[in-house]
Amino acid sequence: MAARIHETAIVEDGARLGEDVVVGAYSCVGPGVELGDGVEIKSHVVVAGSTRVGQGCRMFPFASIGQQPQDLKYRGEPSRLEIGENNTIREYVTMNPGTEGGGMVTRVGNGCAFMVGAHVAHDCIIGDSVIMANYASLGGHVCVGDHAIIGGLAAVHQFVRIGRHAMIGGMSGVEHDVIPYGSVMGDRAALCGLNIIGLKRRGFSRASIRSMRDAYRRLFEPQGTLKQRVAQVGTTFAETPEVMDIVNFMAGESIRSFCLPREDRGS
Repeated sequence: MAARIHETAIVEDGARLGEDVVVGAYSCVGPGVELGDGVEIKSHVVVAGSTRVGQGCRMFPFASIGQQPQDLKYRGEPSRLEIGENNTIREYVTMNPGTEGGGMVTRVGNGCAFMVGAHVAHDCIIGDSVIMANYASLGGHVCVGDHAIIGGLAAVHQFVRIGRHAMIGGMSGVEHDVIPYGSVMGDRAALCGLNIIGLKRRGFSRASIRSMRDAYRRLFEPQGTLKQRVAQVGTTFAETPEVMDIVNFMAGESIRSFCLPREDRGS
């Protein structure tokens, strides 16, 4: 089916619209925008810049997608915003494209939910099936793994990495990296265990959860340095993929260090 564009909407020359696209009343679609098949834009939405939106996405009123980054170093470079398929983008959500200082692209995966007022800053990389609750905000250059959940009013510092299946409690201020499967909370967020409820809901086996619990205790016990403990856990649990997700994450490059349990902050 051809695109259905409300008579009050503005779709500028150069915009590319797939089949069965809907553009609601008073919405604006800029000349560098590409909308995949079945994208639905409700009323009063702005999609600007060099923005590609995958098929099946839905955008709700007053979302502002693809406007220039809120980065004072931005000088008009032709950066991009790439949004995957089947994402739900609710009212007042904002997403900005990348910058020269961060690879020139902000990328969102598939099947994500962005609730009212959520903000995705420049150069963020977001995986699949991520949930950002109301007014959760990501600073620039944040990486979020698949199936992570970021609670309402949480704020994530620039350059932080959030591992897959992690849970960020509402109203948390996240200054440091969050391990995969971890759960953090607090005004300056601390690690408070594994996201056990999320793991059970997503069908992780009891054996895998037991291994992750054992590995977690070993990683954050008081003996030795954190680096030594990560190496030891990697050797002990080399055959457990979920634990190795955590080990590889912690062995990787980190600008912001890690969220740790409060009693382990000196490690």
